[in-house]
Amino acid sequence: MSATPPNAPTAYVPNNLVWAILATLFCCLPLGIVSIVYAAQVNGKLAAGDVAGAQESSNKAKQWAIWSVIAWVVLVVAYLIFLFALGGLGALQGNY
Repeated sequence: MSATPPNAPTAYVPNNLVWAILATLFCCLPLGIVSIVYAAQVNGKLAAGDVAGAQESSNKAKQWAIWSVIAWVVLVVAYLIFLFALGGLGALQGNY
């Protein structure tokens, strides 16, 4: 195990915390929370010198935020299809 010199440059790994928070607030809460948990791990792993672990947590935070947005889009589309199906059914029955 090699020691890192105190003035050595550290690797930059984005923590994706902003995207995780936005996905949690505006999209899918459960998936967004998972994204926030992974995003919160990035800086701690970098401070410990675990660049590979920080990169993995960063990638997972981004992945869960994307899944949160996808889940929101799917739910909105399904809801719109449901509304149009109900509207079309009412028109077929003569109820406006």
